[in-house]
Amino acid sequence: MAKQRSHYVCSDCGTTTSQWVGKCPGCKKWNTLSEELIPDSGKRAHRHQSNSTSSKAKPLATVEVSTIPRLITGETELDRVLGSGVVPGSLILLGGEPGVGKSTLMLQVAFSVSATGHKILYVSGEESPEQVRMRASRLGEVPESLMILPETRVPLILQALEEDEYSLLVVDSVQTLDTPTIDGVPGSVSQIRESVASITSVAKTRGLPVFLVGHITKEGSIAGPKILEHMVDVVLQFEGDWNHAFRLLRAAKNRFGTTSELGIYEMLSGGLKAVENPSDVLLTEAGEPSSGSAIAVSLEGARPMLVEVQALVSTAVYGTPQRSGTTFDLRRLNMLLAVLEKRCGFKLGSFDVFLNMAGGMKIVDPANDLAVVAAILSSSLDLPLDRDVCFAGEVGLSGEIRPVPRLEARMAEASRLGMKRMLVSGHSKLPKSPKGLEVISVKRVSEVHSKIF
Repeated sequence: MAKQRSHYVCSDCGTTTSQWVGKCPGCKKWNTLSEELIPDSGKRAHRHQSNSTSSKAKPLATVEVSTIPRLITGETELDRVLGSGVVPGSLILLGGEPGVGKSTLMLQVAFSVSATGHKILYVSGEESPEQVRMRASRLGEVPESLMILPETRVPLILQALEEDEYSLLVVDSVQTLDTPTIDGVPGSVSQIRESVASITSVAKTRGLPVFLVGHITKEGSIAGPKILEHMVDVVLQFEGDWNHAFRLLRAAKNRFGTTSELGIYEMLSGGLKAVENPSDVLLTEAGEPSSGSAIAVSLEGARPMLVEVQALVSTAVYGTPQRSGTTFDLRRLNMLLAVLEKRCGFKLGSFDVFLNMAGGMKIVDPANDLAVVAAILSSSLDLPLDRDVCFAGEVGLSGEIRPVPRLEARMAEASRLGMKRMLVSGHSKLPKSPKGLEVISVKRVSEVHSKIF
């Protein structure tokens, strides 16, 4: 009997080599190659023939899309990120750190969809039905139409889909799936690729939306081959800090909507609660004004929100000054400090500068620059800012304040939260300001000091 051949597959990018090497030739990462047996041509041909279905080509113009309604999950923040619901037949991959709330979110989706009369199949490959039931008890009464299947073997999962009619499939998690006809342990490149391919074929044929829960690596990317992210229609990232209750839901890929939307949840004892008005929870209670605090009118997707920026400038006592930005890009902080020194004459080179975005939310909107500058100036001079003033402007390298998009929506949100003054770029085409909000134009960063103090 001839010895079965093998090759080495990278667990990150899926690159194959005939022999083991320490560094992957594809992604250039070390120690990511693992040995896998190559199935013989007879097995491959049989598998392809068994999965094949006859299809005929037809004009694209005759394909009806208006008659395919989206499935509303009932989770407003998730529906916002997906683009008003789930498209039938789509595969959605949800990734996040352990304990961030991926399984809780999927259970809440299953609860909401089941409550509308749909039948849901929840496949649990990591927990027993008793453990899932224990977690589900804190979410409320369990719907009768929510079915649980403790299974990891893909053929048996597909068999369960054939035996009954389901409106949604949840698989927790994709790294536990096992296809017996494929060599390799669950979680390997070949197992994940073939298992997801089998589920995709059934989902597309039957118009069944599928949620796949995935683990992430220590670098923050989805564990498994990179081809997994190409096989699915939507890739969602669930982020959260252990020290904060807020969880952020972003779309890294979305074939049926935008990737700029942001969903915000708050983790409570009864599960995840959607935060529909982030500004109300991200601003601290109005009290005695303190230096180093400024309010930024930020924008995530189509949603404006007010975020408190906190800065602390103190004399460096350990030699080299420290620069620290919690949930803020450290390189951008260094750039803003350089602009303040070069264009405004503020000598901050011998001071420690610490920056924090209140609430632990990582927001990358460049419009936060102006609020960061104001907070640093406030802390450096030990002069508090009024609580009714806010900022929206991008700072350029030459010290100019650049315009920001959707200024009218930002102004409306600032007015709704009771802001009286708002500093914006003097190069912006100003819309009509809401009643009670004074809009102050600033063209250069050197003008900020005289406008706020």
